[in-house]
Amino acid sequence: MKQELRKKYKNLRNALTLEKLDELSLEIANQALSLDIWEHEFYHIFLPIERLREINTEFLLSILGGKDKNIVLSSSDFNDNTMKHYLLTDSTKIVVNKYGIPEPAGGIEIPARNIDVVFIPLLAYDQEGNRVGYGKGFYDRFLSQCKSDVVKVGLSFFEPEEEIIVKNSQDIALNSCITPKKGYHF
Repeated sequence: MKQELRKKYKNLRNALTLEKLDELSLEIANQALSLDIWEHEFYHIFLPIERLREINTEFLLSILGGKDKNIVLSSSDFNDNTMKHYLLTDSTKIVVNKYGIPEPAGGIEIPARNIDVVFIPLLAYDQEGNRVGYGKGFYDRFLSQCKSDVVKVGLSFFEPEEEIIVKNSQDIALNSCITPKKGYHF
């Protein structure tokens, strides 16, 4: 079932024009403002893989910067499917890795346990907060290293599926998910 959902949502995202993608990404950022998450200190966010038509997070980055929050970005290690997390500063150099993922080229490392809120890329999710990503488990590994009360916020252009049947014991569910039209809380 996860493979079918991945294919379905990749196709739906590919059907979006770049103008529509930016419009929906801005609506998602505006919806995020209504969440009760802004009292924290460290916010982890992803930079979009453009060829995969991921949500443009520049609008959320602007909100975080405007609220003077500590912004954390990750770099991926595809040898063991783990991530290292770095504080975004004025001197952070962003490079695009061979998989098309924009990520920091080093910097001030932030332990996962220090992160308060994680904005999570995903392909699909359901009404219980279960999510489907690209299938490598990067975020499940990362979230398992975070403190137990870390706030997990999915970002999606689309509404939830009714149910995602195939779940692994390693799968970590969302606390909420933001779409262009509303926020879902689980």
